[in-house]
Amino acid sequence: MSMRIAGIAVLALAMAGTSAVQPARAAANAETKCHMTFDTSGWAVIYKHINGSGRVTCDNGQSAKVVIHVRGAGLTAGKYSIDNGKGEFTKLKDVSEIYGTYVTAGANAGVVKSAEGLVMTKGQVSLAVSGTGRGFNLGVDVSGFEIVRAK
Repeated sequence: MSMRIAGIAVLALAMAGTSAVQPARAAANAETKCHMTFDTSGWAVIYKHINGSGRVTCDNGQSAKVVIHVRGAGLTAGKYSIDNGKGEFTKLKDVSEIYGTYVTAGANAGVVKSAEGLVMTKGQVSLAVSGTGRGFNLGVDVSGFEIVRAK
C-alpha cells in the first residue's frame, strides 16, 4: 500500500513539474517582432559600398544599436544615402538573431530623391527595409546587407 501511495505521489509531482515547465517553454518559443531605424550612405561603381548605423527595438523590450555594411557587385553606379530608413524583422525569438549577413538582389534607379524597398533573408529570419534617399543610382546588383553589433 505504501509503495502505491509513493508511486502516486511521484506521478503527481512529475505532472505538477510538467505543467509548470509548459509556460516557460511557450515563452522561450514565442516569436517577437523587431523594428529597425537606420541611416546609410555610400557609392557604387561596379562594386557597391554602403555604411550606416541604426537602432533595433523589439516588442519584448530588447533593443540594440547596430552598424550596417552593404557590399555587393554588379552593373551598378551611383552615390546615395538613405535617411530615416525603416526595417522590420520576422521569425525572431531574441534580438541576438538580427546579426549577420542578409542576401539581396535587385535593380535600382533614382535621381536626386529616390525610394528603395528590399526584402531579404538570413536563414529563417527575414528583413524588409524601406527608405527614401538623396543622390543618384542606376544598376543591377547582388549584395550582402550585414548587421553587426555597435561598439
